[in-house]
Amino acid sequence: MESKTKINAQDGKQDLVITREFDLPLALLFKAYEIPEIVEQWMGTKVLKLENKNHGSYQFETTAPKGNKYGFNGTIHEFILNQKITRTFEMESANFGVQLEFLEFEELTNNTSKLTMHVVYRSVEIRDQILQLPFAQGLNMAHNRLQEIAKTLK
Repeated sequence: MESKTKINAQDGKQDLVITREFDLPLALLFKAYEIPEIVEQWMGTKVLKLENKNHGSYQFETTAPKGNKYGFNGTIHEFILNQKITRTFEMESANFGVQLEFLEFEELTNNTSKLTMHVVYRSVEIRDQILQLPFAQGLNMAHNRLQEIAKTLK
């Protein structure tokens, strides 16, 4: 099955651009990133904190099958309803450091929308390490869950 989430990673650059079109109205797509209970469902993580505002912050925690807990956190620098979220992202137990994420939400039609994520890493090497992980498959699976869960909210 072809991945609906597309990742564009140019050689020698420390960033990547992720795009995904959803069969969801723009407001529902945005809610999937805004409402903690929905985030928990499609990300498969516990939301400890989610302050959707300029200069807000968030903290998530995931429990692996063997019981190990992994934390994720960041600062929300810009939050514009149904348009964009600019935030940092850090996996607490990894040595990748902080990344900067620009999420832009776009209405395509009344029933379809598009998410574009521009992710900037500290170095080309770190970005390339991330791409060696099952990053693309995991992101596509998460976006597929987001699509299915958000459809039930209509």
